[in-house]
Amino acid sequence: MSIPKPGRVVLLASAAAAVVVAASVAVIGPADAASTLGASAAQTGRYFGAAIAAGKLGDGTYTGILNREFNSVTPENEMKWDATEPSQGRFTFTNGDRILNQGISMGAKIRGHALLWHQQQPSWAQGLSGSALRNAAINHVTQVATHYKGKIYAWDVVNEAFADGGSGGRRDSNLQRTGNDWIEAAFRAARAADPAAKLCYNDYNTDGVNAKSTGVYNMVRDFKSRGVPIDCVGFQSHLGTSIPGDYQANLQRFADLGVEVQITELDVAQGGNQANVYAAVTRACMAVSRCGGITVWGIRDSDSWRTGENPLLFDSSGNKKAAYTSVLNALNAGGPTNPTTPPTTVPTTPPTTSPTSNPPSGACAASITLNSWNGGYVANIRVTAGSAAVNGWTVTVALPSGSAVTNTWSATNSATTGTVSFRNVSYNGQIPAGGNAEFGFQGTGAGPTATPTCSAG
Repeated sequence: MSIPKPGRVVLLASAAAAVVVAASVAVIGPADAASTLGASAAQTGRYFGAAIAAGKLGDGTYTGILNREFNSVTPENEMKWDATEPSQGRFTFTNGDRILNQGISMGAKIRGHALLWHQQQPSWAQGLSGSALRNAAINHVTQVATHYKGKIYAWDVVNEAFADGGSGGRRDSNLQRTGNDWIEAAFRAARAADPAAKLCYNDYNTDGVNAKSTGVYNMVRDFKSRGVPIDCVGFQSHLGTSIPGDYQANLQRFADLGVEVQITELDVAQGGNQANVYAAVTRACMAVSRCGGITVWGIRDSDSWRTGENPLLFDSSGNKKAAYTSVLNALNAGGPTNPTTPPTTVPTTPPTTSPTSNPPSGACAASITLNSWNGGYVANIRVTAGSAAVNGWTVTVALPSGSAVTNTWSATNSATTGTVSFRNVSYNGQIPAGGNAEFGFQGTGAGPTATPTCSAG
């Protein structure tokens, strides 16, 4: 998800098939081609944005590229729950306002990210449950959306609420355990607080037609049929060296429900196919008239949360990469105009993921997805059962010297430094054969680098 605190945890596996993008009618000729990403996207009423960090706005190279190239901004972490309400009822908007003011100074759209998410909750919220948590969550949505009322183009109201795997169901979390209507309640509260903002649901591993994306699709269809206010769906699109062959078709099926689709956190692992994958994503968005725009998660490779994968459009020195040119060409090739976003002009101014082997019968295995920033990290751990069900599990993680656990969710920990054992809680100890459960923790210092071990029972 990103630096300093990633806004999501993802699995980096992607489909092997290359995307087949339907031909679209070009509306921009070579003489009209724009020379920046934002200006090129704006010609068809779309945006091309970047997720940015308040702490980097003093970097001249960073802000130079930002001001020149993009017509939309998304805060990496500055508008999340832990950042905006560190103590219950005490709201802090200083860094969120810095992102807002940066966007306003550029004449850019501002995407708010994210009102509710099962991760990066402040510690006080992690200690709540039931109606106390529900009331606190809805109050949080109301207060933050009210603070930014009239200034946010679109909010990621709820982030990553669906489980990975083949069930297509909701992710277990403290928010989910307040009742299955929690997402609906959040959207209704956001609409009441800021009627002008587009309200989005945002998730990862939903880029192609699969069980998870179909679960989201069914929710959106239900919401639309019952008048629950939802205007857009965000597809994070953290991609490897390929793109699902049904990527565009998946965008289109959501658009056909009457919602805008947005590519919200795009980054692509560097390799011989990086430029082609970026171009394919861009062409897919351009071919779907309700695709509002694309956001890349960071600006330079050195700003990316996917350390070592160099997944962005500019290298660490700020130079344009081949992927940049492929995106610009795809934008300038044109496509159907987005009917929900009038054209505007732009002013000229990985996680590391450990492998999971198939555990033997009666045993379990664990893999860790680590999102790091300077001075801290978030770790998400998946526990997988073997060919027999698991009734209780313990995962052991070796922390480097200087690292300390500060928050844990969906598990209990035996210590905060050194070798730490995490034990299941009441609701996620029983895992069916071949199934999985997840827990996570936040820490200071450097994150763990060794694969965790798991014991069942």
